[in-house]
Amino acid sequence: MEITGEHFIAGERSSIGDATFTGINPATSQPLPVEFHDATLAEIDSAITAADEDFETLQKLDGKTLAALLETIGNRIEEAGDALLERAHLETALPMARLKAERGRCINGCRIFAEIARTQSWRLPRIDAGGASSTRKVPDVRTMLVGIGPVVVFGASNFPLAISVAGTDTICALATGCPVIVKAHPAHPGTCEILASIISSSIADAGLPRGMFSMLQSNSIESSQAFVEHPSVSAVAFTGSTKGGRALFDIANSRTNPIPFYGEMGSSNPVFLLPGALAEQSESIAKGYIRSVNMGVGQFCTNPAVVLGMEGDDLESFIKVAGDQASEAEPKTMLHPGIYTAFESGRQEIESIDGISKVAQSDFETNPVANEAVCAIYASEFSVLDENPHAIEEVFGPTSTIYRCQSIEQMMKFARGLDGHLTATIHGTEQDLLDNQDLVTILQQKVGRIIFNGWPTGIEVCNAMHHGGPYPATTHSYFTSIGHQSIFRFAKPICFQDFPESALPEILRR
Repeated sequence: MEITGEHFIAGERSSIGDATFTGINPATSQPLPVEFHDATLAEIDSAITAADEDFETLQKLDGKTLAALLETIGNRIEEAGDALLERAHLETALPMARLKAERGRCINGCRIFAEIARTQSWRLPRIDAGGASSTRKVPDVRTMLVGIGPVVVFGASNFPLAISVAGTDTICALATGCPVIVKAHPAHPGTCEILASIISSSIADAGLPRGMFSMLQSNSIESSQAFVEHPSVSAVAFTGSTKGGRALFDIANSRTNPIPFYGEMGSSNPVFLLPGALAEQSESIAKGYIRSVNMGVGQFCTNPAVVLGMEGDDLESFIKVAGDQASEAEPKTMLHPGIYTAFESGRQEIESIDGISKVAQSDFETNPVANEAVCAIYASEFSVLDENPHAIEEVFGPTSTIYRCQSIEQMMKFARGLDGHLTATIHGTEQDLLDNQDLVTILQQKVGRIIFNGWPTGIEVCNAMHHGGPYPATTHSYFTSIGHQSIFRFAKPICFQDFPESALPEILRR
């Protein structure tokens, strides 16, 4: 399809703003063709107003209608073929194999939530039929979930398909009959336009209210704030930096009517290497570690950026193998120049801390114009963390630091002092795990997912997955942004008391 640089506002194209920007090919640092218009406040208002006006109608739609829409969207994403992938590759430098896998995840998400919409299982109906007791009449009480209202979605830079215009946030919100307004990510605006065209045309062909979906391009702080400030917005889903997410979170909470802000932000995903595992398989663990650190050029929120192990020969063996593996890792282009610049700045900060030494980095030459990042591994004594607690702050990219502990108690001290993170990983034998149950108990209050003898990158999209964690990893640790349960971010309970059977929603009737 032709890319125009325009917005989609309730089924109509718009481009009234004078400010424009372009996509950047990170492999060349050159701008890509087509100028994209930065959304004006008037356009943002039009999109959200249309969503609000159609919300009541959308809440009356049956699950089969919503399911058919989501299936159509998934099928048309598949039918878009290589054109969609090629544009995403140009804008992100992600390999085609990765983009094909991500497209599959996007399509699968449409089909998963289509089935959830069809069965209405997300409504979680509860019925206490009441009746008469010996002392009083007991009321008939029935509760179900309904859609929360217009939802604003901020897409992620590192997932142009699966956490973007047609990603989980959008699709699960549509499954509840909530209209969606997407703030497209400026790092892949053309990809966003292609996906928005697919969703908009699918809604039109189904004859559904056009306010159900809008997508606006934006490259300014002012317009990003306007999405959250709008009084008709009922919830926001955000994936991005801690700084940006916190600023928008504060706006959501300072409104006259505060709204849920589901922000997924920074995480260092600590790894604990217990003695039995290091003694038995330090080499294989080290190889898996570097694969995880370097996966996707380290551009995952689950990148294992901090490792703790007991000092000694086994840990030194682990460090040596990890360093050898890092040396052999070829540099790769990062998603866009801004991420590359931040990564290089973050590495310099790590290297400036007294007591932290570089174990190894990629032996290959890099091309800064191509925004190529090297895999870099560092090591330090645990004591450095006492004076530099900020040393474990996330650096988004293929880097990680290993800390030598003198005792398990130091590991426990570290775990107790953690802020919120998305994941923690434990490598150990079964006996290691049984001997260190206190560590597991501590981590349950610090992260959303604990991995045993694996790695946090490569999230399984399933019903039991919880991708969340205490602040600052996310703004609400009870909810997940990946997996079937993500739909509950955009639903709220409504209770009916003593309604006649005929007037109840069908799912609450006997």
